[in-house]
Amino acid sequence: MARDEINAFLGAGTVYQGQLSFQGAVRIDGNFVGEVHSEGTLIVGKDANVEGQVRVGQLILSGRVTGEVVAQRKVILHRTGNLNGNLSTPVLVMEEGAVIEGRITMQPSEKTE
Repeated sequence: MARDEINAFLGAGTVYQGQLSFQGAVRIDGNFVGEVHSEGTLIVGKDANVEGQVRVGQLILSGRVTGEVVAQRKVILHRTGNLNGNLSTPVLVMEEGAVIEGRITMQPSEKTE
């Protein structure tokens, strides 16, 4: 898979409820309520709104996430990113302007060399 390849896309104006499991990368630009489970990358666009439990390998956040987030590798919050809930990740990258309201837990990845 190419580095920038997105396997699925929930576009602006879409509303989805339920459970999302995937491999690779998925981008959400609409509204999603439910659970997300993957070892891949979840990209949340700047106009997106995600509510629920997110457990992914990596989260790239430009929009809004409300709920518990567990990322196995990394979380990147762009300046428009807003996370309201608890976050657990070994690596957190935040641009100036990004907002987190909740508890942050950072522990080394379980896969150490």
